[in-house]
Amino acid sequence: MDRLREPLPTRVEATPELPTEYDAALEAGLDALSLTLSPAARAAIDGHVRLLLAWTGAINLTGIREPAAVATAHVVDSLSGVAILRERGIDRFVDLGSGGGYPGLPIAASLPAARALLLEPVGKKAAFLSTVVSATGLDPAVEAAPVRAEDLAADGRHRGRWPGVTVRAVASLAELVELAFPLLEPGGTLVAWKRGDLDGELVAAERAIDALGGGSLEIRPVAVDGLDRHRLILATSRGRVPAGYPRDPGARKRRPW
Repeated sequence: MDRLREPLPTRVEATPELPTEYDAALEAGLDALSLTLSPAARAAIDGHVRLLLAWTGAINLTGIREPAAVATAHVVDSLSGVAILRERGIDRFVDLGSGGGYPGLPIAASLPAARALLLEPVGKKAAFLSTVVSATGLDPAVEAAPVRAEDLAADGRHRGRWPGVTVRAVASLAELVELAFPLLEPGGTLVAWKRGDLDGELVAAERAIDALGGGSLEIRPVAVDGLDRHRLILATSRGRVPAGYPRDPGARKRRPW
């Protein structure tokens, strides 16, 4: 007879503490980024990792299970975007395809965010995110919603209302522009986490930007050991996005940029 699965923890205190290797990796990354975390931000970030590791066997939130690797590949990678948002005065943002909560949750804790909306259409993952937000004290500034970006962009309360969009999900840069620009206010910025060869993606992204009201692209390198060839792509919206964008997934697949 199968054993009943133990309930997944909803409190940080119910999860194992993180090892010293995690602390060392995170501190090294913070030094490389010249970033200092407040005690509250550090507690929220660590609590998120503890819950992530406790839940991921049941929901497969990440393929990385070693705490030190999580510190570099997820937490530090996410925090590489904090300086950009701060320099642009962005303290409200939408995080697309949040999954296990990266980059949205660490950024929200570190800014700190006045408002962050984490979009995750998979219900179980959205439930995890809501658990983390509550357990780490990031509510009411942070909210997780099981909503697709296309649906949010059709809502007048959100279309053209956000100064920032972040995304580390796997998709082409042009598709990310199409999903993000309808949510951005004029002058707002999409920050996309990318790595590897981007020449073809940048060309297609330029076409998408031109069609969605115009704007600009900028590439920022990430100079952190263990994050080789990681870059942040900044796509800044210049004008209003025409009606009809973003297209539905089928149309985007049939007619890519």
